Amino acid sequence: MSGLLVITGASAGIGRATAAHFADNGWRVINLSRSGCDVAGVTHLSADLSDPSWPDAVGPELKPLLDQADGTICLVHCAGLLLKDNVREVTADALASSLQVNVIAASQLNQLVLPHMTAGSSVIYVGSTLGEKAVAGAASYVTAKHAQIGLMRSTCQDLAGSGIHTSCVCPGFTNTAMLRSHVGHDNEILDSLAANVTMGRLIEPEEMAQTIWFAAHSPVINGSVLHANLGQLER
Repeated sequence: MSGLLVITGASAGIGRATAAHFADNGWRVINLSRSGCDVAGVTHLSADLSDPSWPDAVGPELKPLLDQADGTICLVHCAGLLLKDNVREVTADALASSLQVNVIAASQLNQLVLPHMTAGSSVIYVGSTLGEKAVAGAASYVTAKHAQIGLMRSTCQDLAGSGIHTSCVCPGFTNTAMLRSHVGHDNEILDSLAANVTMGRLIEPEEMAQTIWFAAHSPVINGSVLHANLGQLER
């Protein structure tokens, strides 16, 4: 089965790997992000998801492409914003920015794409292990990722009877530029993160792409949270 993948954040990391995986399997791919996607054949629409008015600029470009969809559409919300902050000092602007990119933009894109989706289509949210737990120093991100799971569960309930399924795939520590930047490109910290996983290594983006592919093709997991983290050690 092939179809149309609409994805955010496919310029790098998990998003890029996912775009490549779907494209390699014969799917047409549309990416929405600020930076372009270098995967061959991907249609890129420039979108600043941190701006609440982004649908006004992108919607007119996206709609004709959606009108051409012939069959299944998979919508993958992969764009994310990870800030360093804590509850003592997180600003209203930082919290609003995190919610906009991680949650509100996904809701806005749902409203653009859902009218074009038919039975067999899917909406996949790329969450985080921090969607159901917390660590210090990431208050806005933890809050947003918890909210993202709530949006996924609402998606499941509100689309009942449509034949469209949804799930939230929650990666663990993944070898991406976002993670490396968050830890200041400190290899000792990356090694310590890998040591906190039962498999003793970081996840590769391609592994997450395969998991998202599975979720997109598995309506039996409708409404589910899938933790894909190589088995994090509980301490």
